[in-house]
Amino acid sequence: MSQNREIIGIVGGVGPYAGLDLMQKVFDQTVAGTDQDYPSVIHMSFSADIAPRPEFLLGASEVNPGPALGRIMARLARAGATLLAMPCNTAHAAPILDAALRELDDSLRSVPPSTAHVRFLSLLDAVTDALRDRLPSTGGGRPVGLLSTRATFETGLYQRCLEPAGYIPLFPDGMGRELVQSAINNPDFGIKTHARPVTPQARNILLDAARDLADRGAEAILLACTEIPLALPEPRLFGLPVLDSTLILARALVRAVAPERLKPWPE
Repeated sequence: MSQNREIIGIVGGVGPYAGLDLMQKVFDQTVAGTDQDYPSVIHMSFSADIAPRPEFLLGASEVNPGPALGRIMARLARAGATLLAMPCNTAHAAPILDAALRELDDSLRSVPPSTAHVRFLSLLDAVTDALRDRLPSTGGGRPVGLLSTRATFETGLYQRCLEPAGYIPLFPDGMGRELVQSAINNPDFGIKTHARPVTPQARNILLDAARDLADRGAEAILLACTEIPLALPEPRLFGLPVLDSTLILARALVRAVAPERLKPWPE
């Protein structure tokens, strides 16, 4: 095994099960005949250190979780990770991600050059590339249905990256977005606190929202929150392809560190 082999670093804890799901999907998307064929992965999950992302973005909290995420990135880099990824769509909003990457840069100024060259793989870039591959734009704008947190919608995270790429983002209506948010984080039935198994109530809310997007003309359903694939693992729903943002990130990581071992897209 090469001593120069890249090491994936997963910024976990956002949420905890999303980090586990990403690590499992990295292995699932790798062609391997022996243990030694799998990518090297370091996964750090420090949920208690990371302030809630939606509350900060929606103005309910003044605590930016970005610096804490950056410190976890730096710990991964010091542990040997060379390629970092964060399985949380909402945390890719600029106020959080920019603060995290600044903290990472500041933390690595006094470390050896080999550590300072760690890279960050953007989930948004990976999703946009996957859409271009799986649902090529026709120039007139192809409608894509998104299930996400309310903060992801209200910050325009995907509107800004998908519209220039030739896609029309479709979201549930206001009540639908609130229901999707409850499926993610309601303490009684939401995925964050009931991930294995996911409650029927959370799954049914998400199925209803996906059905509504299909009825409104979406050509694909993008699971734009990394908790949602835990409830909707199907590759197709209501006759439409389902694009799992965690799976997309996992495939991008394998492609970056061992492209010859990347499996074909699961059908």
